Amino acid sequence: MKNVKSFSEYMNDEERVSSAEKEKINFEIELIGKIIEAREEKGLSQRELAEISGVKQPAIARLESMKTTPQIDTLFRILNPLGYTISIVPLNTKK
Repeated sequence: MKNVKSFSEYMNDEERVSSAEKEKINFEIELIGKIIEAREEKGLSQRELAEISGVKQPAIARLESMKTTPQIDTLFRILNPLGYTISIVPLNTKK
């Protein structure tokens, strides 16, 4: 395998990252970004979100730093007090 110099090069190297893995990583980045954005818009610290969601602050920190992938029930517990939920939408709306 060739050496890569950046994250972008790594992500675009199909020998290292399959298209399915790339989609998963991009989804997680977008999801976590939205959670952080929603928390900050509410003016909440991680500790305050932990108190109202019942999810421990270190778990929220690990989630926000992408050191862990959250379970569905954890996502619901975090998103609910932020005024959000999860939904499934079709990828393609062509008729």
